[in-house]
Amino acid sequence: MRIGIIGAGRIGSTLARHFASIGYEVAIANSRGPDTLAGLVADIGGPIRAMTAEEAARFGEAVVVSIPYGRYRELPTEPLRGKVVIDTCNYYPERDGHDPDLDGDATTSSEKIQAHTGANLVKAFNAIYWENLRDHARPKGAADRVAIPLSGNDEEAKAAVAGLIRDIGFDPVDAGHLGEGGRKHQPGSRVYATEMSSAETSALLHVA
Repeated sequence: MRIGIIGAGRIGSTLARHFASIGYEVAIANSRGPDTLAGLVADIGGPIRAMTAEEAARFGEAVVVSIPYGRYRELPTEPLRGKVVIDTCNYYPERDGHDPDLDGDATTSSEKIQAHTGANLVKAFNAIYWENLRDHARPKGAADRVAIPLSGNDEEAKAAVAGLIRDIGFDPVDAGHLGEGGRKHQPGSRVYATEMSSAETSALLHVA
């Protein structure tokens, strides 16, 4: 699978490193242009290249969006429409500016990004500290394997993302549909920024 990554911050670059290390073809983009990513690409090594956001969106069979939520309207929409998009974003009003829809809990940040892009969007990797994502991958069956909650409306898209989560050393836990499920692992939820097993995470998600 080819994976595009839009956003080369801590989560985006950590995922790029994981995916490239196990042989996935990766294209990574930021807002400043491919030339500014030369050092990162050289450091990661393997099947990874730098592109523009538009190019990375077209390149990826799945595309990770890992940008500040407040800039989601800058995402290229046409190449993301109908594609599996992994949304790692969180809404932080002190950084992103206040969004009345989110402040009033009328919807979620992921639902707004999905509506903007027309993608088969899956929310994942938003509830884990980047250092834990970097350091705590474990082999399948390891007793201390950490869970990654995910949510989405398209079951095939969720299955694809769950497979990627397993591939890089974590256990996926389905939180449900994008709205109801996404609220269960957004900032302030009981599983946000925790390190738990799949059983512990599932138990909390089902009582949230």
